[in-house]
Amino acid sequence: MTDWHEVREALRAFALGLPEAHEDHPWGDTVIKVGKKVFVFLGVDEPTDKWDPSFSVKLLSEAHGHALTVAGAAPTGYGLGRAGWVTVPLLAELPPTEVLLDWVEESYRAIAPKRAVRLLDER
Repeated sequence: MTDWHEVREALRAFALGLPEAHEDHPWGDTVIKVGKKVFVFLGVDEPTDKWDPSFSVKLLSEAHGHALTVAGAAPTGYGLGRAGWVTVPLLAELPPTEVLLDWVEESYRAIAPKRAVRLLDER
């Protein structure tokens, strides 16, 4: 397993450990949702001619600017970037995994219902 696989799996496992989180596969991509809302896009399982491994999260704090400093990172397409979503390539030189997990948690907190966030805070 290459490093990006390990990072992707760490993001996936962490996200799935958050209250009421579950995995879904719309459009052939892997996403993690809380309720019916996506809080992390993990994309395709393997690179293709059109897609490189990446993940997308919604960041509304200074983490948004930090995420955009990763080489190749950009506001997420389909209009999501205007709402704070950032897509980060997994093949880039990434910050420590703990920082990436913080970004996943921030995205969860931005998307999850208040009751789910309370469950997280009670841990």
